Amino acid sequence: MLDAGPGYAVKRIRVAPGGVLSLQRHRHRAESWTMVAGVAEVTLGSEIFAAMAGETIEIALGQIHRIANRGAEDVVFIEVQMGGILDEADIERLQDDYGRT
Repeated sequence: MLDAGPGYAVKRIRVAPGGVLSLQRHRHRAESWTMVAGVAEVTLGSEIFAAMAGETIEIALGQIHRIANRGAEDVVFIEVQMGGILDEADIERLQDDYGRT
């Protein structure tokens, strides 16, 4: 966690080569991702696209999303969470490679 306050939290997230975060959505928060290193494969709703350093992705409340790293270098992004509940209990995992659904 980089910072947190009423209604917001800021995290730095690293995804190693071959890593895939869970396909998820949130009922109580929106997110904004700013890519800072690597090239990510982003799933946002029904779209899948590449995102690289300098790009920002906006995730609306309830929108399905995921990041995967299909490349050889780390993917790093800054996640800003905004909403009334900003904890792990607000993650609804729809698919997860690590058995956390």
